Amino acid sequence: MKTFFGHPRGLATLFFTEMWERFSYYGMRALLILYMTAAAASGGLGFDVAKAAAIYGLYTSGVYMLGLPGGWLADRVFGQRRAVLYGGILIAAGNFCLAASWIESFYLGLVLIVLGTGLLKPNVSTIVGQLYEAGDTRRDAGFSIFYMGINLGAFLSPLACGWVGQRIDWHAGFALAGVGMTLGIIQYVAGGRHLGEAGRYPVKPESAEAAAREQRRLRAAVVTVAAAVALCVVLNRSGVVAISAVGVANAFGLILLATVIAFFGWMFLAGEWTPVERKRLFVIGVLYLAAAFFWSAFEQAGSSMNLFAERATRKVILGFTFPASWLQSVNALAIIALAPVFAWLWVKLGSREPSSPAKFVWGLVTLGLGFVVLAGGAVFAAAGEQVSPMWLIWTYVLHTVGELCLSPVGLSAMTKLSPARVAGLMMGVWFMSNATGNYLGGRMAAFYEALPLPTLFGAIAAFSIGSGLVLALFVKPIQRLMGGVK
Repeated sequence: MKTFFGHPRGLATLFFTEMWERFSYYGMRALLILYMTAAAASGGLGFDVAKAAAIYGLYTSGVYMLGLPGGWLADRVFGQRRAVLYGGILIAAGNFCLAASWIESFYLGLVLIVLGTGLLKPNVSTIVGQLYEAGDTRRDAGFSIFYMGINLGAFLSPLACGWVGQRIDWHAGFALAGVGMTLGIIQYVAGGRHLGEAGRYPVKPESAEAAAREQRRLRAAVVTVAAAVALCVVLNRSGVVAISAVGVANAFGLILLATVIAFFGWMFLAGEWTPVERKRLFVIGVLYLAAAFFWSAFEQAGSSMNLFAERATRKVILGFTFPASWLQSVNALAIIALAPVFAWLWVKLGSREPSSPAKFVWGLVTLGLGFVVLAGGAVFAAAGEQVSPMWLIWTYVLHTVGELCLSPVGLSAMTKLSPARVAGLMMGVWFMSNATGNYLGGRMAAFYEALPLPTLFGAIAAFSIGSGLVLALFVKPIQRLMGGVK
């Protein structure tokens, strides 16, 4: 096969690499909070929901946070090709650590997966872009094919890993996720010859002095992180400081908040921007905040909504009993079905197509309507009933509609609004909104046992819809600040 659906043969290699990585990630994600909250007698960890949700939020937020240094290491040290390989190896190792039965290996596994995903996720997409020459009209279609690999892996993994993990053994489910990533590594190495020179080498420093400076920065960063970890271990072992999962999550939240404030403070105050660029950067800040709010609610899928599926949902269709984790596949299936519809719709609307901030409004409001539906199901669950899975299915479908209004639109808006000299940095900002949202989502899910479910899901619905309506009030002013960008 010389081409892959009329595209460079290397696209097939990257398609299956991403498919297996997503198989690994979403398979493990479908089991994670269920495993942490399952009773020890059934093989789980027996954590309360508050602790499990804190760990879940910290983990999913870290996955996106580490994409920034992962991209930098690929650019400056490894090259994208080796970064993807090293990332895949770390992810597989992390899943196999989760397959062990020791609590130490559980935490080590999460750390390894975060590190590995930070290396693999941003860089495999970069290599896709490098397969095409400048001006190649196949590029956008190539990314669309690549995106289908993401959703294919996300659809299949909860079905496979969820069944094995919940019906056979939790650790076997994590091991299957590791096997999936291992298969991805094998085919990535075997198909590497089809990638040509794409992503093979890091960016060449401008001078020997610049190279030495980069090396010093890297060594300083490694030493600082290692020293901080060692200090925490010593203080914890000596009893000076009691380190807990919730405490680490709280500290991470403060670090994340400080990072966001420092970055946007620099962006607005220290940069030498033209008046047009400064206005567009303000719009980026608004979209960042809206996206963070969106992801904080959307990412309840793997936490509070997953717990609702396990504890309050009747998991029987036509006499067939299925594990709760299977419902995690609905979002990916809905994306596969609806993404072409939305692509057609935006083109069909032509000049009537909503602006980017208007689409964000629809994304937030539709997301909130999904939680209105789920709050209705929670009313029956609160009365002691096992509710129909259709409550969750319709919620996931509405959430997917919201995602398609916001996620691809946000990516496109970032590329259009960002000053050319900081375009890569601004794309990192978009992923930071995912990190912020995932962290906040984990803290929201911590109230699963503390609040009545109709109140919890109703509050998330009000938060999402309210955020969308507030943004709607400023759509016209934001459009003017965009300086002609649509």
